[in-house]
Amino acid sequence: MSRQYSTPNIERVEIHPLVLLSVTDHYNRVAKDTTKRVVGCLLGQRIGKRLDVTNSFAVPFDEEDRSPGTWFLDFNYLEDLAHMFKRVNSRERIVGWYSSGPKLKKNDIDIHKLFYEYNEEPVCCVIRVSEDIEDLPTKAYVGVDVVQTDGRHSKEFAHVQSLIVASEAEEVGVEHLLREVENISQSTLTAEVKHKMSALNGLTERLEMIRNYLDQISKGALPINQDILQNLQLIFNLLPNLNKKNVIRSFQTKKNDLMLNIYIASLLRSVLALDHLLENRIENKHKEEKKEAEERKKQQKTSGDEDALFSKDESEKKKEEQDAKDKKPDKNKAKK
Repeated sequence: MSRQYSTPNIERVEIHPLVLLSVTDHYNRVAKDTTKRVVGCLLGQRIGKRLDVTNSFAVPFDEEDRSPGTWFLDFNYLEDLAHMFKRVNSRERIVGWYSSGPKLKKNDIDIHKLFYEYNEEPVCCVIRVSEDIEDLPTKAYVGVDVVQTDGRHSKEFAHVQSLIVASEAEEVGVEHLLREVENISQSTLTAEVKHKMSALNGLTERLEMIRNYLDQISKGALPINQDILQNLQLIFNLLPNLNKKNVIRSFQTKKNDLMLNIYIASLLRSVLALDHLLENRIENKHKEEKKEAEERKKQQKTSGDEDALFSKDESEKKKEEQDAKDKKPDKNKAKK
């Protein structure tokens, strides 16, 4: 007899940007450049099978690295702060807790059990704050009842879908925030290419995860899960058939159009580069001519001063000679 799992009532968890910013600020203040993680409380409301997480706050937490079963979480602080948040917004209630991860730990299920006092089905979100990740930084889990082969009951985590959503006001705020942190030296095309590369890398990681999962199932290392296999089958059914002539023709046409755009852009870039080169040469030539004219004026001014000084000396010399000649007749008259 295999183990039996209960089905979670929550289908997806929607996390707002304010939660991500609060968790990042909490981590940078408390555990940056360390191996520790931070823990906090999630606030929001449940709408049907969807959980809307709109706010969060930090909670004092500490744990022993050597003994994972030893940990401390200040629930008195949690209850006081949750009461104050409820006075500000009565719709926001405790819906679970978050951890900076990056993965689940053994004592997380014990922490999760304590949150059943505040919510019938709390959620655990692992929000990674590392800059190296290229996919969604959030993973959501709920607790499910498991019946072991010997009849014992226990709690285990089950993964649920997590999304990052934002209202119109939050989108405006995030957009203004990104304007302050984005690299101004990068062009729009560079940013678009970077986003495409990040999306492709995330897709590659998920395809590798699917392949590893199927390999483990084929080897018997993991049990067969019909829900996962059904989702994979739906994904494969949605893939286009690339062997059809019209699909091949459409891809070829799209490729030719893109290559034509790239060719025209290359020609335009070359023409603009030549135009800038000619403008620079003309501008440099004008600067050289202007510099030569200024040097020529300085030389003419210097030579003019020397000529004037030389002519002044000549006139003074002639005047002295004339005075000497005028004095000689007076001396002769005196002798007579």
